[in-house]
Amino acid sequence: MGIEKNRLRHPLKTARGLGSAKDGTGHFIVQRVTAIALVFLSLYVVGLLLSLVGADYAAVRGRVGHPLNATLLVAFLMAAFWHAKLGLQVIIEDYVHTPWAAATLHLANIFVCFVAATASVLAVVRIALGA
Repeated sequence: MGIEKNRLRHPLKTARGLGSAKDGTGHFIVQRVTAIALVFLSLYVVGLLLSLVGADYAAVRGRVGHPLNATLLVAFLMAAFWHAKLGLQVIIEDYVHTPWAAATLHLANIFVCFVAATASVLAVVRIALGA
């Protein structure tokens, strides 16, 4: 009787507790959107850096402090760190199989990406505001 009872279970009931089926598509889309944004923003940042080769400190501060440049640099930094966080999250989920190690690495990933992004954005904002 026990065998027949298991055969009548719905496949969803059998899969419960084996992982989330709610967030994968959103994660995939956000990672692709940040990748596409980084293509264009990276071209802009490389162009900006090449235009600053040989410039003095005041010229660099003036160029980075311009509102358009500061806005695009902040967008680049946010997209880059968000994309890095998502990519490292996938790597941890795929290759780390010990639960405590995975949890520790996930927390470290979030913490390091958040701190680095915050410090980078604050540096650009500080230059843009003239501090």
